[in-house]
Amino acid sequence: MTATSPPPSPWRAGQRGARLRGWLRREGLPLVCLLGLLLVARSSLANHYYVPSGSMEPTLLPGDRVVVDMRAYGLRVPFTQWAVWGGDAPARGDVVVFRSPSDGIRLIKRVVAVGGDRVDLVDGRLAINGAPLADQPGAPEDFGDVQVTLNLDAGGGPDLEALQVPDGQVLVLGDHRGASIDGRYFGFVPAAAIYGQARGVFWRTGDGFGWRKL
Repeated sequence: MTATSPPPSPWRAGQRGARLRGWLRREGLPLVCLLGLLLVARSSLANHYYVPSGSMEPTLLPGDRVVVDMRAYGLRVPFTQWAVWGGDAPARGDVVVFRSPSDGIRLIKRVVAVGGDRVDLVDGRLAINGAPLADQPGAPEDFGDVQVTLNLDAGGGPDLEALQVPDGQVLVLGDHRGASIDGRYFGFVPAAAIYGQARGVFWRTGDGFGWRKL
């Protein structure tokens, strides 16, 4: 004859339920508030982005994890484009995270031109308002605060000729010019629709944790 465990006592089950209800009364509201604050912070202050492709090589590699500053272009109500207060406007050279205007997929690219700029792109090499960004073939492109090394092993991708960027819009390109689906395909990105600025890589496959400023 096999011994069986007695059924749980309804009294003990009731005790456990009463203790759980008491804990929820004491801790539930603070816990919900904490979770809410963490969600708001992630949506409005800082986040991270997983790089899925090589379209930004050599700056970003597939698998990189990037810190994204959600305050860089103004603090917004979570999950909306409503600004609580304004920030800096996206600038040439910034690496930014946004949703593609064509399909809504979240992307990471570099702002290469802003409203009012005239853009020429030949064989992957940029000229803004008639001035080439590289002083000689093979040199990095000079965005002022940042020098950008390109990957042109797949060519330069589609050229652009005298493209005028409308006010309030930006043109984004990948640093791997011949292997990037970017503004040459889906058009301009509204500056107000950019989620945040990528500040640095905090984890890279093969190297682990570290910090590489962008």
